[in-house]
Amino acid sequence: MSLDVHAYWDFDDPAGSEQRFRIAREQATSEAARAVLTTQVARALGLQGRFHQGHAELASISRDALADPEVAARAALERGRLHRNSGDPDGAEPAFESAARLAEQAGLGDLHVDALHMLALLPDDPAEQARRNRRALDVARSSADAGARRWVPSLLNNLGMTLHETGDDRAALAAFEEALAELRQRDGDPGTTRIAAWMVAWAKRLLGRDEEALQEQLALAAEHEAAGTSDPYVHDELAELYTARGDRAAAEHHRAEAERQRS
Repeated sequence: MSLDVHAYWDFDDPAGSEQRFRIAREQATSEAARAVLTTQVARALGLQGRFHQGHAELASISRDALADPEVAARAALERGRLHRNSGDPDGAEPAFESAARLAEQAGLGDLHVDALHMLALLPDDPAEQARRNRRALDVARSSADAGARRWVPSLLNNLGMTLHETGDDRAALAAFEEALAELRQRDGDPGTTRIAAWMVAWAKRLLGRDEEALQEQLALAAEHEAAGTSDPYVHDELAELYTARGDRAAAEHHRAEAERQRS
């Protein structure tokens, strides 16, 4: 099915996204397309905290539509997200496992990795999160599906955070550096690339590599200024780094700038 659901999404506006999916569903010419769009209505409802309505949307999908592998995989995936986001990880896990299995069997690489990435978010144990992230990474890297391979930078970022939580900041830095290199190689979105660069500098500060971290955060601040964007977290880090240097004036300047950008 050649239906690009990403074109309808604005994750900063789930209510608006919901309406776009409802309109597209009304205009769809096949039952399978309507069912795929219904799964996205359910996801948008979940992002608004309207979990019961989201489950009701998924329950409305017919058995005939669920015979389509993509519809079945998407329905299981969104059921899992509804369970997880409503605080029910035990209900989410079998749904994500079903979504991963269905997507893999159907050769839907993007959905397969999405389901594996969601499974990695469930455990409380960072070591198990890291294990699951590595599994998702292996699948994404080896996939012939460009959509699956696009997951690599975000999975590396997630892996870096779980490695940090296990106390292995050196391995975390390596994951963050690889994520940044992937984004730069792909000429990724500038905003996403700056976040990845921030993660690298943050990890370097944690490892005591303060001078490198300082120069990288200063470069990020200059990039944001040139682009007309802002990120208070850059100035939070600069305040930390200047404090460690003993430069109270510079530290206070960046704390004030961080607060200004948040206001």
